[in-house]
Amino acid sequence: MELQNGRPADCAGRLEKEIRCYDLLDSLGVPYQRIDHEPANTMEACAAIDEALQATICKNLLLCNRQCTDFYMLMIPGDKVFKTSVLSKEVGSSRLSFAKPEYMLEYLDITPGSVSVLGLMNDHDHHVELLMDEDVLKREYFGCHPCINTSSLRLKTADVMDKIIPAMGHEPKIVNLPAAEA
Repeated sequence: MELQNGRPADCAGRLEKEIRCYDLLDSLGVPYQRIDHEPANTMEACAAIDEALQATICKNLLLCNRQCTDFYMLMIPGDKVFKTSVLSKEVGSSRLSFAKPEYMLEYLDITPGSVSVLGLMNDHDHHVELLMDEDVLKREYFGCHPCINTSSLRLKTADVMDKIIPAMGHEPKIVNLPAAEA
């Protein structure tokens, strides 16, 4: 794995949703680094990628309420444990669970293992509320997929907060989830 600056020189064979991510970042003047790799479907598979990126890939979870009427994308550090009951209280929504893959595709144009904050650029009707754990904001950089899990990006947290998220028209809600118990 080799860290590259910006988009691939040749985008042949890349999915349109990945190219749209690069187009968005480039249009905003956001610098980023990229690593191409084998599919990374789990946080465990991201460990070597984290090291090469010199950033931690955020755990991005698409959640919904029992009725599947309220949807949330939760961004937490990869090493943090997610507890449904704690988050449910923070957002005032009972019985949160993982959203079905068809909702990921419909609202964010992503598939399981590829959930990324950049998928919000496809959520034109704002079906998904962005929730960010406050610990994500404490890091200078973080990693995410460009809506496909065969590449990973290193972005400055400040650029995500000040340029990317506002350009996608979403307002993050900052949550405070407890660290894993030792």
